[in-house]
Amino acid sequence: MKLFTNNKTYNQFQFDKEADFEREVVLNSKQFFGTNSIYIDAKRKIETKSLGNSIPDGFLFDLSDKDNPEFYIVEVELAKHDFYNHIFPQITKFFGFYKNPKSQNELVEKIFSFITNDNDIKKEFKKYLGEKEIYKFIKDTLERSQNILLVIDGDKKELPEIMETYTDTWSKIVKLILIKKFFNNGDSIYTMHPDFENIEFADLEDEILVEAQDNDVDYNEEYHFDGVSDTVRQIFSDIKTDLLKTYPDLIFNPQKYYISIRKDRNIAYFTTRRKKIRLVVMQSDEETKKEIKNYPVKTLTAGVQKFWNGPSCAIMIDNADNLDEIKKLLKKLIIKN
Repeated sequence: MKLFTNNKTYNQFQFDKEADFEREVVLNSKQFFGTNSIYIDAKRKIETKSLGNSIPDGFLFDLSDKDNPEFYIVEVELAKHDFYNHIFPQITKFFGFYKNPKSQNELVEKIFSFITNDNDIKKEFKKYLGEKEIYKFIKDTLERSQNILLVIDGDKKELPEIMETYTDTWSKIVKLILIKKFFNNGDSIYTMHPDFENIEFADLEDEILVEAQDNDVDYNEEYHFDGVSDTVRQIFSDIKTDLLKTYPDLIFNPQKYYISIRKDRNIAYFTTRRKKIRLVVMQSDEETKKEIKNYPVKTLTAGVQKFWNGPSCAIMIDNADNLDEIKKLLKKLIIKN
């Protein structure tokens, strides 16, 4: 594969060793993941045996949304590696960090220990946290946000099938970024898909593009709630039951990557994670923030809003304490549309 720009031809660089690709990710982490991210080079900083011989390549904190920080265990892989003998077991063993409370606590302790012993990283966290406790921030973030970021340098045909087969783990937890390096003499260009700022919505983008191809597939609600917490089930059930009492002809329409709420047209979309629901509503973030006071409202990029065909934003719901404001907003959108 080649890239052509400014009358120059850039050839794709083939990494011989995984360690070389890992180093590229570390050196360019701010460029790849955003200036409001903090990347910890786990292999260089943490002893493998200290976490049961299961050290990932990195830990990533995405702080771009101050009200809704995200945590990622990062695994960097070469596409030439065998999927089932290398990549699959490597990713699968990291699920234990999230599913096993003891392993999760050990992970929190190790990350905290590293941060407190690295002045540069510690300053980055304090700049973001101010007077808040670093340990509490790490613990709270890991309890709420549980992601695995697979960074790979080429396509793997096995991934789509794995995502659909393991709906309670791979589909809910693993996010994929494809990074390729191209070179011309001493110059380098990187391509990345999806952009990290859109990674939460990459699957939704794919759904819009291929939805017509999946018409013969029956995706039901249980497909979306496989492996989620009881709280997530309760949130959806409460909202759905209440809306159907008022609007019995309302349609909850499960598709591959979301469940849409539809009357004459779609007004909102549920997507499930293990411990939270992401509700995309067809209304600007400015208007939504006036009505939603107890849940984080995430601003969507212009590109993501384009996929939804209009102004939209995402509400992150991880508890059922204040669902009345969610229901009130949805009922308003139903009447409006």
